[in-house]
Amino acid sequence: MDATARPDDAGTQPDFDGMFQIVTSFWVARAVHAATALGLPDQVAHEPRTAADLAAATGTDPRSLARLLRTLAGVGVLRSDAEGRYTTTPLGDALRSDVPGSLASFVQMELGEAHHATWGLLADSVRSGEPVFERAVGKKIWQFFEDTPAMNAHLGKAMTGLTAMVADAVLDVYDFGPYERIVDVGGGEGGFLASILTAHPEAHGVVLDLPHVVANGHGRIADAGLADRCELVGGDFFEKVPEGGDLYTMKWVLHDWNDESCIEILRSCRRVMGEDARLLVVDTVVPDGDGFSPSKIIDLNMMVLSGGQERTAEEFRRLLSAAGFTLTRILPTRSPSSVVEAVPVPQA
Repeated sequence: MDATARPDDAGTQPDFDGMFQIVTSFWVARAVHAATALGLPDQVAHEPRTAADLAAATGTDPRSLARLLRTLAGVGVLRSDAEGRYTTTPLGDALRSDVPGSLASFVQMELGEAHHATWGLLADSVRSGEPVFERAVGKKIWQFFEDTPAMNAHLGKAMTGLTAMVADAVLDVYDFGPYERIVDVGGGEGGFLASILTAHPEAHGVVLDLPHVVANGHGRIADAGLADRCELVGGDFFEKVPEGGDLYTMKWVLHDWNDESCIEILRSCRRVMGEDARLLVVDTVVPDGDGFSPSKIIDLNMMVLSGGQERTAEEFRRLLSAAGFTLTRILPTRSPSSVVEAVPVPQA
């Protein structure tokens, strides 16, 4: 027997059925993208509707739409009744635009043509060690979002939906009570900080992100009743981070960047932090071993899009140390993300 073979593989046959399911999962994902683009989950959310009704409402070919609906029902996104009327399932409800934490915009962003074309160059990214989004789309990813208002809107909605889920999980494991002024670095439209401030009425906070990003957050912060406790600042975290925080948070920021850029961002934070302040990094942490982890597939997404990466606990420790921090603990959550806590190394 081959010395490199795993013991549990001995004497087994190739799993063609399993591999077929993996390959065709790409087709399922694109069917979900089409359903969301056509607004089907919203169309059938409140009353069952036939394929003919839905075709008239969406301006689609009735026979083709019926085939899409049949496929979506087959994978559990929709269900049909004896009269051939379709409605959503709990799985399909995640795609409705009117539910908190909706994944509709996330689907449009991650399964849209820009990301689709980029993933088509995965092998080239592996060969070169470089991101391939610019090659696939013609511009770097952040410039693409800035120049494409529709996709930028999807990005904001997607991050808001995902943030709500992760924020609750983070609040379950980390006590924000001791902190009076929280600075969320790269905080998007303010969803993560808003969740923290809502749970802790005595705290105040600042969101820092690019001007065109935070511009979309003022209404959200006002609607949450936090306008007097949450400031949104347009800026560049490579250049300057707001001062005066006793807690600095970064959710899904470091995974966008390579180590060199991450060290720059972290040093930018370190320059304005007092020695008693804390840093929280919310990102996935890649576990050891061969088992499945969402962090491993998210890592590939970051590789092809921006050249970023998900990191192991040891990689976080080294990264933080290089920027003047000591990793104190890592707290797993019920979401794919973990809370990585660090403190500044005292300056001589």
